[in-house]
Amino acid sequence: MVCFFHGFVASQNPHGEKLTIDCASCHSPEGWAIASSAWNAGELVIPTKTGNEKGFSHNETNFPLTGQHANLDCRECHDNLVFEEAEASCISCHTDMHQMTVGNDCTRCHSTENWLVDNIDELHFENGFPLLGQHATASCNECHTSESAVRFDRIGNDCINCHLEDFQATTSPDHQAAGYSTNCMDCHDVAAEGWFWTSGTANHNFFPLTGGHEIQDCNACHSNGTFSGTPTDCFACHEEDYLATTSPNHQANGFPTDCSVCHAIEPGWPAQDFAQHDDLYFPIFSGKHKGEWNDCIECHTVAGDFKQFSCIDCHEHNNPSKLADKHDDVGGYQYNSQACYQCHPKGEE
Repeated sequence: MVCFFHGFVASQNPHGEKLTIDCASCHSPEGWAIASSAWNAGELVIPTKTGNEKGFSHNETNFPLTGQHANLDCRECHDNLVFEEAEASCISCHTDMHQMTVGNDCTRCHSTENWLVDNIDELHFENGFPLLGQHATASCNECHTSESAVRFDRIGNDCINCHLEDFQATTSPDHQAAGYSTNCMDCHDVAAEGWFWTSGTANHNFFPLTGGHEIQDCNACHSNGTFSGTPTDCFACHEEDYLATTSPNHQANGFPTDCSVCHAIEPGWPAQDFAQHDDLYFPIFSGKHKGEWNDCIECHTVAGDFKQFSCIDCHEHNNPSKLADKHDDVGGYQYNSQACYQCHPKGEE
């Protein structure tokens, strides 16, 4: 009779067949409640005459109780008495606040300690969009816009997926009209505050943007919004500067319109050695006149007028009688600079 009773009880175990511990391990004749002292963070402690024994360990199942799970009442997860029927998936207990936009495995982002997310960078890296530069400090909702603040629909990894409105609204320069690439990274540095254009990122090799040309505003050169066919010669951009310069007067003196002949391509366009002077006019960096002068004014004695020059105001040429004796066999000899240049255009004897 006793054996039959025990078999009947075992077969009628309300907690299912897999829980084989004795009823008295959890319950007492006074009630069904488990004493708080007997259940501790997933471990059932059974007092015996020789000490405490472990009667059941939730941590030896496929769902260890960690973090906040260890503080819950059994019935918060086990909605019926057959404990083995409880599912181990997060979604079986937790409402999906994200509406299936990030999957149903809460542990991808959350721990059992709290709902804070501390692996945002890792998650974005795994999904092919590392949070670099300005993206690292942007709030989630700046990119993941929806009616719910916790819905994170996948929006794509291309720049244009987020920045289409910025692209279309930009008029200085007009990105859309100019047919710019929709890959913002071609021209912009993701780490630059304000998304300023960074020279060197776009392929501008046909006209290197160095020195004074290293500017942030494309419109400084592409003033009409057209980016193809823009001339690359100096005068095309600097004609007004050339014509307005009076000290010296570039136009009146017939200065070359290739600014790089006289100027360094640096901010402020500082003057540099006019090395082409030898080929275009008169050798002063080579031959007998090399090292014989310090400033332009020594030969170009009329300030601001570089068409005027003097050959007879320096070194051995300033003695008329001496030069006359030296040229006594030259018919039509004249003691003036123009005559000197006509006979000695390369400065030779």
